[in-house]
Amino acid sequence: MGRSQSAWRRHMVRARSKAPPPATNGTQTGVQQPLPTWMRLYFYGMHGLSLDVLSSCARLFPHSQDYKLLGFSSPSRCLLHALAHLALEKIYLQRKSFPHNSLAFHFVFYPSVAAGLHILLRKTLLNERPLSALELALQYGLAVYHSQVFLRRFLRLSYCPAREPGHDKTDGLVPPVHHRLPLLLRFIFFGMHGFLDEVFFTSIFNALERTESTLSGHTSLWSFFMYGSCSLVVDKLYLYLRFGRGWVAWKRLPVYISFVYTWEFVWGLALRSCNACSWDYSSYPLNFMGLVTLMYLPGWVFLSFYQDVLSRVLLRVRYT
Repeated sequence: MGRSQSAWRRHMVRARSKAPPPATNGTQTGVQQPLPTWMRLYFYGMHGLSLDVLSSCARLFPHSQDYKLLGFSSPSRCLLHALAHLALEKIYLQRKSFPHNSLAFHFVFYPSVAAGLHILLRKTLLNERPLSALELALQYGLAVYHSQVFLRRFLRLSYCPAREPGHDKTDGLVPPVHHRLPLLLRFIFFGMHGFLDEVFFTSIFNALERTESTLSGHTSLWSFFMYGSCSLVVDKLYLYLRFGRGWVAWKRLPVYISFVYTWEFVWGLALRSCNACSWDYSSYPLNFMGLVTLMYLPGWVFLSFYQDVLSRVLLRVRYT
């Protein structure tokens, strides 16, 4: 792990040397470091789970023509993706060992290692059947995307563990805008996190309802946009209510819950009109039009508090 961290630090030094100096407001900010291992595992697992959802939906839609756009994954696959991509990160950070053969690295060596590692982990940990030729081709395409698109941008993220202006609730300062992740990256993060939440929830629900030996869950592609946009607004509310108004968590909670229920109802109403709504609470008590139900209030309370945790973490992540 030390060699991987050292390679990441060298990567970050090169990236910062090419980037323009950030604006300052006269305050001292913390030193930027590589993302902690636990955070990279979290991001990698969430990203891999999202790719599972996208690829399974793409395979199923031509046959089902279901505009709910359902996709599938599982907590075990999420863990597999986290471990596999952490290992592949170390391989990617050694790409400078191929100074005159970058094409061979990105289009032959790295995809071969990635496909082999996924086949090994799926066979040993998930006991899945061998991959077909089409699935191998998909793995190759995902590996090229991973090295050419995802990791190139992901490795530009850094972490500032030191306390900064605005993180202390007594100083009344909003964290500087130039220190936050770009809006698009926060939207993508929250959208993928919505996939993660729904797959984990439906996996547990299915296990309790059907007593299945393996956990498997589902979500809808529409959830990416619904959760991504909702969490962005709640993130803005967190910044305003905590740093602008000084409200503690229990005062912010009713605002969060009211907005979340309104957002779920509006999205559900719009999707139902297109026959694309993936949920129906008509058989649940305390429901309204089958689109919202107070039965899930404890879950929304938990996610609202967890949203604050995510917002605080993202305030310390930088994109250089």
